[in-house]
Amino acid sequence: MPEVLSQSAPAIRVGNSAGTPLLRSPMRDRDVREAVRRRLHSQYGSDPHSRIVEEMGVWSGSVRIDLAVINGELHGFELKSDRDTLERLPFQADLYSRVFDRVELIVGARHAAKVTRIAPPWWAISVATITDGVVLLRPMIGYPGDKNPNPEPYLVAQLLWKDEAIAVLDVYGLAKGYRSKNVRLLHERLASCVPFDALARHVRDALKRRPADWLGKQSAGQFNVPIDAKLNPML
Repeated sequence: MPEVLSQSAPAIRVGNSAGTPLLRSPMRDRDVREAVRRRLHSQYGSDPHSRIVEEMGVWSGSVRIDLAVINGELHGFELKSDRDTLERLPFQADLYSRVFDRVELIVGARHAAKVTRIAPPWWAISVATITDGVVLLRPMIGYPGDKNPNPEPYLVAQLLWKDEAIAVLDVYGLAKGYRSKNVRLLHERLASCVPFDALARHVRDALKRRPADWLGKQSAGQFNVPIDAKLNPML
């Protein structure tokens, strides 16, 4: 099993109001999710420039990452508990690596060795374990969580709804003749004409401005794509 760090690992107790642990083995997705949720709220909950979201859609909302933090970067968190399978992880890893500035994969101990053969080396990996009803999230050595070396501008632009995409095109005087175009063409124009750092900033700002109920909703300006690991999101 890959070596993990034990020092300064966040400890999260999950139990009822009396403090009685409710965890059973093997660890469930909701156990891991609650631990990660509490860690993120501890780190970013009081930051007015950060927004924490769950089940954030990428690839026009057809694939959803478990949690994300939106601030000066777009940071995704994918969870794989002991009860989950890794069948879709290669596809998810490829897609998330085109969109997010940073990605952290949090896995149950059962998957720790396997995910090192799937996760890109710039991802962070943490291993979730339970000791006496306490969920520990321990970072794995060799996966510190570097910045994405090769994001894909088109897939980042695709996070924008149609009205948001037109607004960004307006900023750069690029909207003329495109307001009635298919949203795919708007995303392509943004990706090819707007410098990537500026595009990524506009995307993050748009995501942070959205109403509280935007997650799980399909914008009228978007399109549905069936989830299939064999599909190419660039087509």
